[in-house]
Amino acid sequence: MKKKSLAVSQLLNDTRELLSLELVGSVEEGPIPITVTDIHRPGLALTGFMQNYLHERIQILGETEILYLNTRDEAVRSLSVERLFSAPIAGIIVTRSLDIPKELVRHANESQVPILRSSMLTTPFIHELTKYLDDYFAETDQMHGTLVDVYGVGLLFTGRSGIGKSEIALDLLERGHRLVADDTVHVKKVADDVLIGRGHEHLQHFMEIRGIGIISVHDLFGIRAVRVQKRIEVEVTLEEWDMKKDWNRAGLEDRRTSILGVDIPQVAIPLFPGKNITVISEVIAMNHMLKVYGINAAEKFNNLLIDMMKSDRQTRQYLKHDTE
Repeated sequence: MKKKSLAVSQLLNDTRELLSLELVGSVEEGPIPITVTDIHRPGLALTGFMQNYLHERIQILGETEILYLNTRDEAVRSLSVERLFSAPIAGIIVTRSLDIPKELVRHANESQVPILRSSMLTTPFIHELTKYLDDYFAETDQMHGTLVDVYGVGLLFTGRSGIGKSEIALDLLERGHRLVADDTVHVKKVADDVLIGRGHEHLQHFMEIRGIGIISVHDLFGIRAVRVQKRIEVEVTLEEWDMKKDWNRAGLEDRRTSILGVDIPQVAIPLFPGKNITVISEVIAMNHMLKVYGINAAEKFNNLLIDMMKSDRQTRQYLKHDTE
């Protein structure tokens, strides 16, 4: 898989207003793209300590770094700037609308390294930039399925084409739940254990119902019936009924699946005529929320049976020796 990269010019275009960015100098795009989500403040590198100089990251110069450069004499300042450019860097961003030393601009132009400047304070700027980079470099995938928000739980319905995913989603919409995406779900991993699903950018909230055609959920059911994105919490796999298959009836076995390396619960639902999958979907969502709050009905029932059997065994043992 090819490693994702980000051009500094794209960063500028995407976040010009969000991060209050402007281009300084004559270089808009350098030869080294951004390839990591982390940033680096090269204060120690400017003073000569180069052992932990993370040159592959975007270099952020705040008030401390600029103040250090401006308070050195010209020879020391030039040497400090040369250290900054001793390894290939993707770009430099100066915060707080600070005046940039002319040596820094000159070396950047000569090395073809873009310099950007933001009016934001350094710490808030780093937080916002990191969020943007995390989102840009997040792992993504595209899945065939339907994503519905049921009682606040993101249910991803999967199964073969034509098995009835859209029809189930339509029934759930009729009962007041919300559609996120139909047919194609774009999945993004935004944290170690969080998956966010959304629909196609241009086909969002349209559904294909066999026999009817394309319908607009937004127009038919209103704005309350749709949402742009939702965390994927449970995968509901729709399968044809097979009487030879050992379906999970007690619920003691937690079935799991992995999407982009994130494990989430998976529920396999057998389909046959007359089965109310809509109500079952609502129960899946509510049961998942109970488990989130530490209530597992299957384990509770199993423990109750064990306690009953222990009590019954103790009673029989007692009565065995009671002959009066």
